Amino acid sequence: MDYLASFDISASGMAVEKTRLDIVALNLANAKSTRSIDGGPYKALEVLSGEKPPNFESYLNRVTDTQIAGGAQVLEIKQKDIEPKLVYEPNHPDANKDGYVAYPNINPVSEMITLLEATRAYEANVRALNAAKAMALQALEIGKK
Repeated sequence: MDYLASFDISASGMAVEKTRLDIVALNLANAKSTRSIDGGPYKALEVLSGEKPPNFESYLNRVTDTQIAGGAQVLEIKQKDIEPKLVYEPNHPDANKDGYVAYPNINPVSEMITLLEATRAYEANVRALNAAKAMALQALEIGKK
């Protein structure tokens, strides 16, 4: 068994979930931002992740019938296609001519659910990494005797 491959898979999963946590934090921090670099309100982001493409080593291993998974990777960080929420605040500096301010339409509840999912997935990857580490240490102990 290739323990380093197990470590790499868990590490790639942890990297993806850390990115997801960072994006959720960014969305929550900008939930009331009415101005962005592009103009207009902040647009919420989301992380799209998927399987890492196979490398040359995995193609060689397929010939010998040993499958090596590649792990996970962030495929894209894209803006959610959600219309802004209009709130009537005529005294706000960013109000339009009718007195409405465009706020990002970020749902804190769904962002917190994404936060919990990412945290649980990160924890699962840490547990898998620790299990692989424990198996590697046990294999070394067996080799001593």
